[in-house]
Amino acid sequence: MSSVAQQSSLAAIEGVRASGQAAAVKGAVLSEFIDLFDIYLPAIVLTPVLFYFQPSVMDESTQAILASLVFVTTMLGRPIGSLFFGLIADTLGRRMASIYSVAGFGLFTFLIALLPGYDTIGIASFWLLLLLRFLDGICLGGGYTGAIPLAFEYTKKNERGFVGGLILAAFPAAYIAINLVSMLMFALFPLEGPTSPYVEWGWRIPFILGAAFAGLLLLYYIYNVAESEIWQRKAGPRNRMKISDLFRGRSGRDLTQILVMMTGFWLTQNIITIFVPTTLLTQFLHLSRFELTSTMLLSYAVLMFTYIASGMIGQKIGRRRFFVIAGPLIATVGSGILYILVSAQGLSLPTTMFLVCLMSVLVTSPWGVLVTYINERFATDVRATGFGFGYSLSVIIPSFYAFYLNWIGKIMPFHLAPVLLLCLGGLIGALGAGLGPETKDVDL
Repeated sequence: MSSVAQQSSLAAIEGVRASGQAAAVKGAVLSEFIDLFDIYLPAIVLTPVLFYFQPSVMDESTQAILASLVFVTTMLGRPIGSLFFGLIADTLGRRMASIYSVAGFGLFTFLIALLPGYDTIGIASFWLLLLLRFLDGICLGGGYTGAIPLAFEYTKKNERGFVGGLILAAFPAAYIAINLVSMLMFALFPLEGPTSPYVEWGWRIPFILGAAFAGLLLLYYIYNVAESEIWQRKAGPRNRMKISDLFRGRSGRDLTQILVMMTGFWLTQNIITIFVPTTLLTQFLHLSRFELTSTMLLSYAVLMFTYIASGMIGQKIGRRRFFVIAGPLIATVGSGILYILVSAQGLSLPTTMFLVCLMSVLVTSPWGVLVTYINERFATDVRATGFGFGYSLSVIIPSFYAFYLNWIGKIMPFHLAPVLLLCLGGLIGALGAGLGPETKDVDL
C-alpha cells in the first residue's frame, strides 16, 4: 500500500474514532444530566404535594419519615442498579447497559406521572410511589455505569480530565433545569389547596418531561453511539466477569480505596447539596424562598464551569495530588467559611451569596476529577462494575449525615457540628486518595 493510501486510511480511522468519542461523550453528559434531573424531581417537584399520596390526618413525625422514604428508597436502589448494570456493561457491553438502564428509568418515571392519589386507592398510592422510586433508583444507578466508562474508553489520555469535568458539569445544569421547570409549574398552576391544579396534575408534567428526556437519550444511544473499542478488544462479549471478581485481588484493593475516598467526599458533598439549602440558608440565615433559590441557582451556575476547571487542573497536576491538596483545603478553608456562615449575624445577601459560592466551589472541586480517577483505577474487564458500585455504595454511610449532626450536636454547640463534619469529610477523602496511586498516565 502506498504511503498516501496508508495516510488516507489512518485519517479515516482517526475520523471514525473522533466521531465515536464525540457521540460517547455527549451520551455520558446527557445521561448524567437526565440522571440528576430525575433524582431531584421528588425533592423539588413532589415534596410540596406528598399529602396527595397520604392520609389527611397524620402527625408531623410520621410525615417527615414518609417524606424521607421517597428519597431513601431511590438511594438504596442505586448501588443495586450499579452492580447489576455494571455486570451487564462488563459482560455484554457499555452501550447495551446504557440502553437497558435508560429504557428502565424512562418507563418508571413515566409511570410515576400516572399515579392516582390517596383518595382513589388509599395508602397503596404511597407504596406504589416508593416502589417506582426504588425501581427508578436501580435503573438510575445503572444509567452512568455504562455511559461514563464508554466515554472514557473513547477519550485520549490527555483529554480525560476535561471530559470528566464536562460530564460532572451536567449535575449543576440538571439542578438549575429542574428548579426552573418547577418555578414555571408553580407559576402556571398555583398550589392553593388539595384540589388546586398543581396538586391534581401540575406536578405530573415534570415527570413526563423527565421520561421524554430518557426516551430521547434511548434513541440517541440506539442510533448514534457505538460500542467501546477498548472493551471489545480487551474484554468483549466473551468476558466471564463474576461479581466476586470485584472483591478479590487487585480489584478488591482498588474498590476498598475508592470506598474510603468517596465516603469522605460524599460527606462534604452532602453539606453543600443538602445542609446548605435545607438548614443553613433557611434556619440559620433566615433567607426568604426567593433569596434561597437565587443563592442556590447562582452557586450551581458557577459550579458548571468550576467542575470543568477542576478536571483540567487534575489533568495538569495529577488526580491523586489534586485530592491530597483539596481535602485539607476543604477541612480548613471550607470549614472556616462554613463557620462564618453559621456563626455570623446580619450578613448581607451579596456577602452570603459570595461565601456560599466560594465554599461550594472549594468543597465540591474534587467531583470534577473523581469520575475520571475511578474509571482509571479499574481494569477493563471490571471497570464498569467497579466504577458504578464504588461510586454508589459509598454514598450510603454519608447519607445518614443528619444523624451524625445530631450526635455531634450533643457534645458541642449544634451550629459547630456541620463544621466538624465538613472537616472530617475532607480529611477522610484526602486519606483515601493517599492510599491509591496516580492514574493520569494509565492506559485504559
